[in-house]
Amino acid sequence: MSAINWKQFTVRIDVNASPKALYTAWATRAGMESWFLRTSEYKAANGTIRAKDEPVQNGDTYYWLWHGWPDDTAEHGTILNCNGIDFFKFSFGKAGNCTVRIYKEQGETIVELVQEDIPDDDEGKHTWHVGCKTGWTYYLTNLKSVYQSGYDLRNKNEGIGKLLNL
Repeated sequence: MSAINWKQFTVRIDVNASPKALYTAWATRAGMESWFLRTSEYKAANGTIRAKDEPVQNGDTYYWLWHGWPDDTAEHGTILNCNGIDFFKFSFGKAGNCTVRIYKEQGETIVELVQEDIPDDDEGKHTWHVGCKTGWTYYLTNLKSVYQSGYDLRNKNEGIGKLLNL
């Protein structure tokens, strides 16, 4: 058995949706809030908040809040690289950087997320590698559910916490 690379991981899922729809799911406020976040605010370099359906650009910043988590767990970061088609890379706080690629493989549309530059100390291993990999597995499953069936798996009742579906 090979050693675990604690500094990165990859999660992939097939989604029966167009690459354009899946890119929009990552690159717009409306997209992110449909399957991932309670609030997704993207700001242009000049400080203007992007409209809900306006795609992000390289260098934009973000402010994210999750269902089931208090506002003090907000994530702030930067869109490091995006191409408007199938590539989306963002900083993810202490947890490193995430790169999303959307591509075809044997006729299926694949969404692949690589999280890298994860600290390999004990906190990084447990909180960022194991915790984020578990979280991304859930959220990519929800992406598939929302885009294939229209069913959102997230718990949106703020009064109930510590659930598998957040």
